Order: sequence, then structure tokens, then C-alpha cells
Amino acid sequence: MANVLWLQGGACSGNTISFLNAEEPTVVDLITDFGINILWHPSLGLELGDDLQQLLKDCVSGKIPVDILVFEGSVVNAPKGSGEWNRFAGRPMKDWLADLSKVAGFVVAVGDCATYGGIPAMEPNPSDSIGLQFLKRKEGGFLGTDYRSQAGLPVINIPGCPAHPDWISQILVAVATGRVGDITLDEFHRPQTFFRSFTQTGCTRNIHFAYKATTQDFGQRTGCLFYDMGCRGPMTHSSCNRILWNRVSSKTRAGMPCLGCTEPEFPFYDLKPGTVFKTQTVMGVPKDLPPGMNKKDYALMTVVAKDASPSWANEDFFTV
Repeated sequence: MANVLWLQGGACSGNTISFLNAEEPTVVDLITDFGINILWHPSLGLELGDDLQQLLKDCVSGKIPVDILVFEGSVVNAPKGSGEWNRFAGRPMKDWLADLSKVAGFVVAVGDCATYGGIPAMEPNPSDSIGLQFLKRKEGGFLGTDYRSQAGLPVINIPGCPAHPDWISQILVAVATGRVGDITLDEFHRPQTFFRSFTQTGCTRNIHFAYKATTQDFGQRTGCLFYDMGCRGPMTHSSCNRILWNRVSSKTRAGMPCLGCTEPEFPFYDLKPGTVFKTQTVMGVPKDLPPGMNKKDYALMTVVAKDASPSWANEDFFTV
């Protein structure tokens, strides 16, 4: 049996809500079929007050082993490095985190705030928020570049705003069942099984992307969202169109641009008005292009693609 302790720092609880909606496997499956014992969770834990403090102290002392420490939300250091803005169970959350990370078999950061600092770490960052082992693209974070858990691994990052529920549950299963050796982490400590491909992989709008056929408004079922609507699907590492949300859909399939929330730079353009849902261009060429593509080749490809675009490229294939 693997003991899981889930704590929450500067967060909106979005990843908790996402996790509780996991389907393959479900939270119930984690407990009944995969031997996971949830020591405490913000929405599931029964202990409060003195009982919770004692539980955490027993975890720090080693009396209760912490096989997997899951952290959701940013690490809040304000004011002046004290962390007093985010107190939990009688002391700053960052102090509990520092102690528990030393005894944890594995540490898993869930969501953008825990992995990269997320929205709380946006300038001017009044809460002095930071991720567990990264601040945006810079490695280090709260635990430091050299941090390794008792199992010898860095923090396993599962980014997203929120993270897909099945990304979370499947990684917990892999760790709890001794198959962590099957997990290969990328440069940002993300499991490659979920974050090697791009959000564009599996997107139903790929035919529109290829022929430069654009959409003009939210919710439309035809056209690509990249050219005008600011979609970051071609540049964002995630499996959102391979492992569908609720096994039904994804943002791009529903006519909503990908915001690139699994990348360290999220939120892009610091959420300035007119930048989030509008593709930023220079002389008609998007400022941000898919990896490996230069502006000259893109311009040439655009001319050829539009000239070769068949009439059916703009048809609504979903009309019954």
C-alpha cells in the first residue's frame, strides 16, 4: 500500500476538482484496485485542527511513511520570505513542505502553480510565489535544482490549468505499483507519455490547419483557431486531443483556442487585453510559429496551401 499525502498551497483548487473527476482510473479505483491510501487531501481528509497537526508531525518524523507527496498550488513565500500569507495547520505551508519533501518517497507537483509558479507568479508577484522546482522556465524553484526525493527522483511535474485528471491518476498508479521506471521525464520533469506530443496531435481541425483555413469566432466547428484566435495547440506539449477530457472533447474540438497552459511561460503575454484570444502577427506572419518552422518557410507554405485548398476544406463535417 502506498501512502499519498496531498497538500495545497496558493491555489484555486482547480486541480483537486479535476482529480476528483478522473475516470481511467477513478479515485475510487486508486484506493480499491491499486492499493493507494490517501493519508490526507484538502477535500477528502477527515482530520482537522490538532488531529491534522499530529498527522503531519508523524509524517515528518517518519512514524507514518509518506510514499507520495502531492502538492497543488504555488509555494507562497510572502511576506519577506516568511510564508505567513499561506498558513496551514499552525505554521507556514512552505515549512511543512520543506520538512515533508525530505522524507517523501516521491514528490509530484500537480498543476501550473505547483510546477512553474503559474498565475500567482505573474509580475509583480506580490505573494512571492514559486513552483516546487521551477519558476517559469528557470530551474530551481522552492526545493532547488539539486533536490531529489528519497527514491532519487526530482519533482515529477504534471502541469496544466488544471491538469487532466487521468494524467494525475495514471502517474500515481505508476508510482504506487513500482512502475516509475517506465516514466521518462523531459527537461521540465514532465512525463513524456503525456507531454511529448503537441496539443495539435489528434485535433479534428488539422485539415484546416494544413490548408490555412481559419475560424473567426468561438464555438465554430470549421476552421483552425491558430491563425486568428491565438490558439497555441501547435506549440504546446500536451495530450489533450489524444486523451480527451471527460472522454468526450477538448478545447479545440469545442471551438476554444488552446492557451498553452502546460508550458512554463503560461499565462502568455501576462493576460494583457487583446493578446489572449488574438494571434499576434508581423506582416501577416504569426510571431510564434510551430517548433522547427522558420518565418520564410511558413510564408511560402501559406501561399502554396491556400492555393491548393479544396472547396471542402471549409465544410462543416459534423453536420448530420
